[in-house]
Amino acid sequence: MSTATTEVKSVEVPVVKTSALKSFLSGGFGGIAAVLVGHPFDLAKVRIQTSPNGTYNGTLDVFKKSLKADGFRGLYRGMATPLFSVTPIFAVSFWGYDLGKKIVYGATPNRASQELSIPELAFAGFFSAVPTTLLMSPSERIKVVLQTQGTGANKLYNGPIDVVRALYKEGGLASIFRGTGATLLRDGPGSAAYFVAYELIKRSLIPAGKTASDLNPLTVMFAGGMAGVAMWTIAIPPDVLKSRLQSAPAGTYKGTADVLRVLLKTEGPQALFKGLGPAMMRAFPANAACFLGVEYSLRGLNMIF
Repeated sequence: MSTATTEVKSVEVPVVKTSALKSFLSGGFGGIAAVLVGHPFDLAKVRIQTSPNGTYNGTLDVFKKSLKADGFRGLYRGMATPLFSVTPIFAVSFWGYDLGKKIVYGATPNRASQELSIPELAFAGFFSAVPTTLLMSPSERIKVVLQTQGTGANKLYNGPIDVVRALYKEGGLASIFRGTGATLLRDGPGSAAYFVAYELIKRSLIPAGKTASDLNPLTVMFAGGMAGVAMWTIAIPPDVLKSRLQSAPAGTYKGTADVLRVLLKTEGPQALFKGLGPAMMRAFPANAACFLGVEYSLRGLNMIF
């Protein structure tokens, strides 16, 4: 990959190419901001999704029990893996989104306007999830294992490296990449909704005679936050299946479809929406921070270079 674009800009203007380094750094800034703000809510979501009914009474109960067992650090258990993987993941995500838009432009070279339609934006958003999944799936697998292990004397792993060793010993690379299909099932439609929502909200908020670069931080945060809400509105059911599949002992399920069958049989359709509360609580602030980090780090890099 020699060039990429991570600037999430209004599509009324031509796509502007930027260097791979700027793409890498701005995507990393956005991802790090999202993880720091949203990880405690993600931990609560995963624990609620993977625990038997009645274990927790909600997000605040997860926080309370985590703080009691492990202190403040317990709220950030499993954060090392997503924190150190967000730079390539977000760089690839925004690069993939830009590449998806270029595919659309290439398919319609004589188009009268640079503005993409909703289906075209959705295609570019879904396309961004395809390469990202290859990085996201093992990171999610390790994170979920760390988040759902016991505490104190029941703690099984000392960190991500320890998890990788154990998973590889258990089943090789297949074990580390378990849940890849479920991750794409979540992130494909979710990313489509994510980028469509962000672009459309930005379009509606750009003042007359101005461009996307004139938007203030609060506007960027609002558009980014609502993009996160749009994504998780449709992503929770496949996320539940992914979390169950990735946290279960080897041989528990035959695949994502088997997780769905067992879950519906034993817990009913409502179980597909476990973790919706913390996911929504996380969605707005984490993604507001993400897009703010992406937009303004890229603007800063463009000023310097």
